Amino acid sequence: MAESMRMVGAILLILGAALALSNWLVDQEVPARLFALLQEHVESAWVFLLLLNLFLLVVGMLLDIFSAVVILTPLLLPIAAGFGIHPVHLGIVMLANLQLGYFTPPVGMNLFIASYRFGAPVTTLVRACLPFLLVLGAAVALITWWPALSLGLL
Repeated sequence: MAESMRMVGAILLILGAALALSNWLVDQEVPARLFALLQEHVESAWVFLLLLNLFLLVVGMLLDIFSAVVILTPLLLPIAAGFGIHPVHLGIVMLANLQLGYFTPPVGMNLFIASYRFGAPVTTLVRACLPFLLVLGAAVALITWWPALSLGLL
């Protein structure tokens, strides 16, 4: 019980810091500045989604999913709305990409957790997981470029 309380405390500290950073970025009007910058260089919602997929994949490799959602959602939601992307679709694309990044070498946290749990080298796990990684990548692409898949029940 004491160990679980320490873990919960650590998670709450991380989420608190992420929320503070998110609030500061919103106060500094970073989303409006990013949207203005993107409007100069990106003309299509499809190109924005492609860039978003690449960005979120890298973020998913480097940052915890919960922290990434808390930090990035207030930044990306106004930008996506400016490109006409539904908020539910954006949320599903974000979660799918972050999970894929969490699984992607060389920094994917899931690989290191599995390596520790099963006592197998990370390289062995990467080779074993590669087909699944490709399937997940195809699923993320399908989710991203077929919005009706995400929005069909709305």
